[in-house]
Amino acid sequence: MMTDPIADMLTRIRNGVSAKFEIVDVPSSKIKEAIARILVQEGYIESYKVLEDNKQNILRMHLKYDKGKDGVISKVMRVSKPGRRVYVDKGDIPLVLRGYGIAILSTSRGVITDKQARKAGIGGEVICKVW
Repeated sequence: MMTDPIADMLTRIRNGVSAKFEIVDVPSSKIKEAIARILVQEGYIESYKVLEDNKQNILRMHLKYDKGKDGVISKVMRVSKPGRRVYVDKGDIPLVLRGYGIAILSTSRGVITDKQARKAGIGGEVICKVW
């Protein structure tokens, strides 16, 4: 039994980038799809799609690399964990690498980036940081 499926997804992305894989597959869920959607919007991965399966759908992500074959994602870090949830108010939203990275938050308006949360003036649970 897996206790933290989001951490598993982030670890697979991290390992895939370091091994220079083109594709990474993870078991799908709504929150993982929302995180993948944000990673595509922010330019950290090429694309994603959900593959239908008999048991649980599979989320297939196509990783993105620059011209030197270095991964666009240099680090991805899980912040809130099942044993220790990290919630922030609208004024305490973390700034990742002075704005060069992103923080992904789960809010009352869905899963959004730190920039969108600041603009909307809402806080939430900090899921992860990506740079």
